[in-house]
Amino acid sequence: MKKLASLLVLVLAVNSMAGLQITEWMYKGANGEFIEFTNIGSAAIDLTGWSYADSSATAGDVSLSAFGIIAPGESVILTETAVSTFRTAWNLGSSVKIIGANSKDNLGSADAINVYNASGVLVDTLTYGSSPKTENKSCTIPQADLALTAASTGWVLASVGDVYGSRKSSGNDIGNPGYYYAVPEPATLFILGASAMVLRFRKR
Repeated sequence: MKKLASLLVLVLAVNSMAGLQITEWMYKGANGEFIEFTNIGSAAIDLTGWSYADSSATAGDVSLSAFGIIAPGESVILTETAVSTFRTAWNLGSSVKIIGANSKDNLGSADAINVYNASGVLVDTLTYGSSPKTENKSCTIPQADLALTAASTGWVLASVGDVYGSRKSSGNDIGNPGYYYAVPEPATLFILGASAMVLRFRKR
């Protein structure tokens, strides 16, 4: 019962930040840099008119409109690599939405990732220095740290078979683009919510 209650608290904490979140990035890799965004909420998000910018912090720099509607729990990828090349390198199916060939606002070793909604309002940001050094190894943001706006030097770089399900690309980069392990399925959210109600009723 205690484990279920703890899991419910984590789920509700993530769901309270409902929206698009930066969940993984790699600024330099054999198969190109990439940024993963995930809808951690329980409602779909239409990214038409949304945009990305690096430390330039200018809304509208790189359009994210091509992602379209992002379902709850869905992760999407922005990369400097051509879409087909990135899919092949990471063995990603067509269901994973990718915007490729990004040649503007590319990431560096000390940079920022900024996401703006259709009104030009900043909805998520992450700044980082030279550590964690995401060269050939990505960094997935831990679930408990999604609200942070600056990277923690304590974050661990990807390793094959880690808790995030990281693997090697064809160029031996290591990461897990296209899926954020911490987001429960909507059905799980419902079940956990119902379970919490049962626990509350039993206590009464």
